[in-house]
Amino acid sequence: MNVLVTGASRGIGLAAVQKYLREGHAVWGVDLRPAALEHPAYTHIRGDIRTLTVAVPDLHILINNAGTLAEEDALAVNLAGTMAFTERHLDSPALRSVLFVASASARNGAEFPRYVASKAGLVGYMKNLALALSKRGVTVNSVSPGGVVTPANDHILNDPALYRAVKAETLLGKWAAPEEVADLIYYMTAVNRSITGEDILMDNGEQLKSNFIW
Repeated sequence: MNVLVTGASRGIGLAAVQKYLREGHAVWGVDLRPAALEHPAYTHIRGDIRTLTVAVPDLHILINNAGTLAEEDALAVNLAGTMAFTERHLDSPALRSVLFVASASARNGAEFPRYVASKAGLVGYMKNLALALSKRGVTVNSVSPGGVVTPANDHILNDPALYRAVKAETLLGKWAAPEEVADLIYYMTAVNRSITGEDILMDNGEQLKSNFIW
């Protein structure tokens, strides 16, 4: 299948690109950064999702992973930019799945306000798109990771005290690896044919953790 991944040069996006390539798919990757790998089945495009259109023949799978943690750009990039990019890539008659990488923050509100709003908006948009594309048999879902071991979180990962503190907030005492998220993305797009309109939480039990006092 032909797969388009945004935010493809590091973290979850790069892990997703590598997963699809290992499984034998052709992948187009979009990022502001240069390509992080070379592969005969990989095409890298540098550009901004707010304005870019990628010509992928017979696009089967669209993965919207690109985003920013910067508060001043969060709504324009994470929400408006992702919506616009998605809508420019829906015409392929071969399309079978669209997936958005949202965030656990979309459920608990526990980050910066515009970032939270952008990710919560993505989940709402995902559900609306699932309704619209159901007539074509296209599945539309999102995954919402909690803490993930990626370069975007280096300020925590490189501070032992902070990293211990955030891991202690989860039931399993850890953060997810990008490859774990990529495996879920792969299942939801390349394998799944019956789940649509759902946001899948992957947070190592952080939102469930509580201290019951009697």
